[in-house]
Amino acid sequence: MLGVALFFIGAVLIVNGVGLTGRIEGRDSAPFNLLVGLLALFTNGLNILRADGDAGYFSAAGGLLFALTYLYLSVVQWCGLKGVGLGWYCLFVAISAVVFGFAETDVRMLVLWLVWASLWLFFFVNLGLGKTLRFLPGYTIAVGVFSCWIPGLLMLLGRW
Repeated sequence: MLGVALFFIGAVLIVNGVGLTGRIEGRDSAPFNLLVGLLALFTNGLNILRADGDAGYFSAAGGLLFALTYLYLSVVQWCGLKGVGLGWYCLFVAISAVVFGFAETDVRMLVLWLVWASLWLFFFVNLGLGKTLRFLPGYTIAVGVFSCWIPGLLMLLGRW
C-alpha cells in the first residue's frame, strides 16, 4: 500500500509546489489535497486494523502524519485561511519524521524520511513563521518527484 500512497502523494506535492508559484489557486488544489488526504487516511486506517503489535501502529502513525497534513491543507485552502496553525503542525511532522526515519532499517527509507522532514520544516518556516522561502515551490516539486512519485512507481513495479 505504501507504493500507492507515495504515488499519489508525489502528485499532490507537485500540484502544491506549482500552487506555491501562484499558478494554481488554493481553492483549485483543495479537492486534490482532500482526496489524497482521504486516500492516506484510508490506507493507514487499514494498517491500524491489520497491525500486529506496536510496530504496525508506529508505521500507521507515520502515514497519518501526512494524511492529516493534506486534509488540514484542504480546509485551509477552501476556507482561505492563513495556515499558521497548519505551519505549526508541520513543525510537529518535521520533528516526528526525523524519529520515524531513524527507526528505519532500510537506508533508502531513512533518506526519504529525512527529506520529508526537511520539506515539512520549510513548510513550518513558511506558514508558521510567515517567512517567504523562494526555493520552496521548486523544492516541493522536486521532493514530490524524487521522494514520492518515483519511489512509489518503483514499489508498484516491484523494483524498490
